[in-house]
Amino acid sequence: MPGNLRAFTAELIGTFALIFVGAGAVCMETITGKVGLTGIALAHGLTIMAMAAALGPVSGGHFNPAVTAGMLATRRIDPVRGVGYILAQLLGATLAALFLSQILHNFDVAANAPFLGSCDLSGIGFKGGAAIEAVITFFLIFVIFGTTENDKSPIAPLIIGMTITTGIFVAGPLTGGAINPARAFGPALVSGHWANHLVYWIGPLVGGVAAALRWDNFLLKKR
Repeated sequence: MPGNLRAFTAELIGTFALIFVGAGAVCMETITGKVGLTGIALAHGLTIMAMAAALGPVSGGHFNPAVTAGMLATRRIDPVRGVGYILAQLLGATLAALFLSQILHNFDVAANAPFLGSCDLSGIGFKGGAAIEAVITFFLIFVIFGTTENDKSPIAPLIIGMTITTGIFVAGPLTGGAINPARAFGPALVSGHWANHLVYWIGPLVGGVAAALRWDNFLLKKR
């Protein structure tokens, strides 16, 4: 259990950082208009890069239920540990959104950033949104397996962070670019903004598991 506790703590902290910085950047764009899509994409990607480098050796650096689902589907993590990871990720996301709601109090969050960086659809329907999230998440988990499971790349955190950044450039204007159920869950829970929320579970989970199975069954070097 001490090993699990360390891993769960790492997942909570890493996910907290992602939502605090990523959703925080969205809030700052909403309030000031000075961050932009590039800043939001980099906020997410650079945070994952840093957290994966720092905490990857402790927990594997999932910080995303879709990553954990891919690892569960390919039996790289046992179910009890996997459920613990997902609960830690959702708790970290919720705490980050709560913290954001407090520190942004002076900016009149109710008027200027009412949804705390929550993701929602824009100019695209439910099916299209889920498809976008699935495809971008497929690429993310595909890269994670290629850089950490197939060959251990010393720059895996950088490549993974870049994948998230580029994914948000495409998905951000359409879905908010969650690519991660926890990223959508924390701000939605705290702000009460649940519009189209299932998109951010269905898309990433389908895409993540599909990418993991593709690597595991067809591309991964035989052990």
